[in-house]
Amino acid sequence: MIYPDNLEAKLGFDQIRQRLTNYCLSTAGERLVAAMKFSAKFEFITLQLRQTAEFKAIEERSLDFPARHFVDPESWFARASIEGNFLDEQDFLQIVNSLTSIQGCKNFLIKYQEEFPELNKLALPVGNTQDLQREIASKIDDTAHVKDNATAELQAIRRKLRDEQSRLRRVAEQIFRQAVQEKWVPEGALPTVRDGRVVIPILAEHKRKLKGFIQDESATGQTVFMEPAEMLDTNNEIRDLEHAERREVVRILTALTTRLRFELPILKTAYAFQAVIDFIRVKAKLARDIEAVLPLVENRPIVEWFNAKHPVLFLSLKGKREVVPLTIKLDDTDRVLLVSGPNAGGKSVCLKTLGLLQYMLQCGLLIPMADHSRVGIFKDIFLDIGDQQSLENDLSTYSSHLKNMHAFLENATGQSMVLMDELGSGTDPNFGGAIAQAILASLLEKKVWGLATTHYYNLKLFADQADGIKNAAMRFDEEHLQPLYQLEMGKPGSSFALEIARKTGMSSATLKVAESLVGTDLAGFEKLSRTLEQERKENEEKAKQVEKLQAELKQTLAKYQTLSSELESKKKDIIGKAKEEAMTLLKTTNREIEKTIRHIRENKAEKKETLKVRKSLQDLSHNVAKGMQEKSLPKFEKMEEGDRVRIMGQQGSGMILSLQGKNAVVQFGELKSTISLTKLEKVEGAIQKELAVKLRSSGINLYEKQAAFNPSLDVRGKRVEELMSVLESFMDSAILLGHGELKILHGKGEGVLRKVIRDHLKQYKEVASFKDEHVDRGGDGITIVVLK
Repeated sequence: MIYPDNLEAKLGFDQIRQRLTNYCLSTAGERLVAAMKFSAKFEFITLQLRQTAEFKAIEERSLDFPARHFVDPESWFARASIEGNFLDEQDFLQIVNSLTSIQGCKNFLIKYQEEFPELNKLALPVGNTQDLQREIASKIDDTAHVKDNATAELQAIRRKLRDEQSRLRRVAEQIFRQAVQEKWVPEGALPTVRDGRVVIPILAEHKRKLKGFIQDESATGQTVFMEPAEMLDTNNEIRDLEHAERREVVRILTALTTRLRFELPILKTAYAFQAVIDFIRVKAKLARDIEAVLPLVENRPIVEWFNAKHPVLFLSLKGKREVVPLTIKLDDTDRVLLVSGPNAGGKSVCLKTLGLLQYMLQCGLLIPMADHSRVGIFKDIFLDIGDQQSLENDLSTYSSHLKNMHAFLENATGQSMVLMDELGSGTDPNFGGAIAQAILASLLEKKVWGLATTHYYNLKLFADQADGIKNAAMRFDEEHLQPLYQLEMGKPGSSFALEIARKTGMSSATLKVAESLVGTDLAGFEKLSRTLEQERKENEEKAKQVEKLQAELKQTLAKYQTLSSELESKKKDIIGKAKEEAMTLLKTTNREIEKTIRHIRENKAEKKETLKVRKSLQDLSHNVAKGMQEKSLPKFEKMEEGDRVRIMGQQGSGMILSLQGKNAVVQFGELKSTISLTKLEKVEGAIQKELAVKLRSSGINLYEKQAAFNPSLDVRGKRVEELMSVLESFMDSAILLGHGELKILHGKGEGVLRKVIRDHLKQYKEVASFKDEHVDRGGDGITIVVLK
């Protein structure tokens, strides 16, 4: 059941239907759009939705579907069904073109039957009309004329007709030239045709000088159109041949119509298929226009919608601003939603969105929302919205609302969707609110589903305490006093009446009186609502900041782990190399000792030789100890702020920002790290302290500049004239700070920025080389610059 009768107009579905009608290629399709109606049959609805979704996929993939020559054959069938009637040449040309298109649609759907199974099922009943198409094409040409060779009789008639017409033109031209020489013809006039007969224009004063018959005259009477006597018989013969030609053409068309009459059952099926395809096509076109999808449809009442948009509002604002999507959830626990909030805050749009999208879905239309949304099926939709005052029935606005409420209470069930806008308004607020609460309670007992909007305080409290209903609010920017059009489930909304009045310039004294008249309970409730809204806004801002900090922390941690892994790898290499050198030194020592023992034995331990050998061993011992000390102990160098250093065994370098006892804070590109001085060594090209002092005296703090410098430059989207100053400043800073490697992000595009950048880099003698970044990290969209 749909209530009231004008529900479509109130929800805006009439605009949807009109748009579909405008998309149709045939009046047959328009009739199907007009016949489209609300259904509660799950299988029928889902079939319609799948068909539309399949055709939408065809259009999105730009497949060559033969959607051409869509026609309405009803008038042809009506005439052809009566024996003796015939269709004209234009009708047959449209028939053969449309049948060719229908056959093309069928062949397309057979080809893609696995991808579009529901559409393919529509094509299965369509019979073969190719014999009829060939027969019509053999008689009618592409200009909608019967062909000369349609029959031998017609061919002979037309050949004789052309001969007579040619002979008539020769006679007419001869007589016309003579009349021109005699100056009987008006200046600039030529032979013409009157009533199907060739005539010659003659000045009225000379009409008796030419032998013949006057067929017509000009409006002024100064010119008469004469048929010379020599042309009379030929004109008569041509007229007879034209009549004969027409009789033969009618005979051919009658035969074709008779042939078509026998094929009417097959043709009606074929054209019914074409009309349905036109209907599905326009639904798919609308779906693309409003960005609609096929959600998850369940054969029970449920509303679990994500990012739902009002389609009419979406189309009207397209290209101007975005429509704020709604997320609405109704289930067996909370079947009714009570939406509150300020005027013009989007409450009515929310209600209409729910009603319109549900109605569209149950008419077989795809709807604009996230495809993982769950949509149910309702047997009824009841609507109460707007001013329904009736002069004919002598009903006030409030009486009309009550009449609607009575209909809801009488007819609504657990499978009905009830939509009520500004529930309880239109009468004394005290009584209106009480009656509205009673109506809500009765509807909840009937377990109906739906949505109601209100400003009433008692209804908000009722929704907070009763089962089966929950509050929701249209969010409002209290700071700027602007609606946000965002639906927030679970809490009531404030009307912000006093704040909006204050914004309009109403005096504070008047507002203070109004606030005192409102009462402490209601004022406290409104204040609490606003406080909750403010806290929500602050929490959202904090959540965004935390999310940003977490992302930065994750990035820094990844860099630290990479650096730590590299340091551990270098440490193992250094220790391994030291062990190898120690083993080599030990082997050398052992060889010297053995050599010494052998020398003592060979010289029989003479005192002089013994002293000499002992001296040699002492020298060796000293050298070994010195060598071991060099291998095991780090080489300390005095380091200061501003020195460029690197971790022992690594290539990358950084600058000391500060010293902290035995540790130093070092800036490596974007990363700062605290490292023991024993693991650092100075590198050539370090910035001298005198330079730092000199720059600082000029107002430039080199250490701060180093800390703020980013070795990566992003110039994507910049124009060439903007690029040069940025690039030069970046390169000057990098060279001043002694950076080894730089990264310039310019994007791929057409390669203009990349060429300009690299041409400019060639001018720097400090640039050792430049190359593309690795393919996995950006490829030729990034240039890596290595400085000397």
